[in-house]
Amino acid sequence: MAKHSKTRYPFEPDYAVPPGATLQETIDTLGMDQKELAIRTGLTPKTINLIVKGHAPITSDTAVLLERVTGLPARMWNNLESNYREQLAKIDDRQRLEADLDWLKTIPTRELIKRRLIEEQPDKPSLLQAVLRYFGVSNSEAWNNLWLRPATAFRKSRCFETKPGPTATWLRLGELEAQKISTKPYNRNAFKAALEEIRKLTVEPPKVFQPRMIKLCADVGVALVFVPEIKGCTASGVARWLTPTKALIQLSLRHKTDDHMWFTFFHEAGHVLNDPKKEVFIDNGEQDDKREEQANRFAANYLIPRSRAAELPDLQTGKAVITFADSVGIAPGIVVGRLQREGFVEYSYFNDLKKRFSWKTD
Repeated sequence: MAKHSKTRYPFEPDYAVPPGATLQETIDTLGMDQKELAIRTGLTPKTINLIVKGHAPITSDTAVLLERVTGLPARMWNNLESNYREQLAKIDDRQRLEADLDWLKTIPTRELIKRRLIEEQPDKPSLLQAVLRYFGVSNSEAWNNLWLRPATAFRKSRCFETKPGPTATWLRLGELEAQKISTKPYNRNAFKAALEEIRKLTVEPPKVFQPRMIKLCADVGVALVFVPEIKGCTASGVARWLTPTKALIQLSLRHKTDDHMWFTFFHEAGHVLNDPKKEVFIDNGEQDDKREEQANRFAANYLIPRSRAAELPDLQTGKAVITFADSVGIAPGIVVGRLQREGFVEYSYFNDLKKRFSWKTD
């Protein structure tokens, strides 16, 4: 017979029991009333009554007095008080967060659950708190201040302006993955040297180039992460700085072909090398920014040297493409992508020379 597994959720009561209730039960058991307790502890009857009703706290000093009178340890009274105040705070917080439930609709929560980034929750308030923990913020206002404030570089991307929830979710996933990568302090010259080695990897399969790329980048201060795209986020890649000595390049493999992947990587590398550390560059195909154009030129010229670019219009057969690619030391698919983008061949030509990538979960 098949066993049915049940998801277990932590119990979160919507009420709080004051420690005074336990105190009243204790003195009732001892045959003592509040007036006698006041006499025995040296506290006023009013103070005892306020404690019993939960209107006044059991202080550390009061806990010591209660231990002497009731025989129950002070740490128990302190724990009861601490738990009570914590539960009150959680209840108040849940009530304040009710206004954030509309914001929650903008976040791809099902995708977060599917990827096991958060656990499925029994209700919307609990789901909201799980999403806030994922982003590392206390409420939607803090999220807005972090991701949507007018001065932020994120706003320079049209995909972030139109779909901030999915885009921020994807970017946050990259941050978390990058935290797992130990990097040496960023060294610009060493990064340039690493790019030479990475360029040679374009002819290798993913099982070879991916771990090697990550290692080469980490050794020069760049965390390279591959994060599957999230519906609603059109970013192919992003370049940003997590700290003054640690850069992040994040790739989505959105188009899943080698020409797009390698071009995007070197495009983002161009941003890391040449642009200010305070900027964030999200690549989703926009061409209306001078720095994006500069990063495009960097990637194009790095993959196919300018000294060889004049030969591109003559590459009109698959064999010619392969011969040229071999001569410059890159994968043929990258050459095909360049020919298509510059209009030297139709987009339907030579696609069989491109390598297609897929995630292990696809």
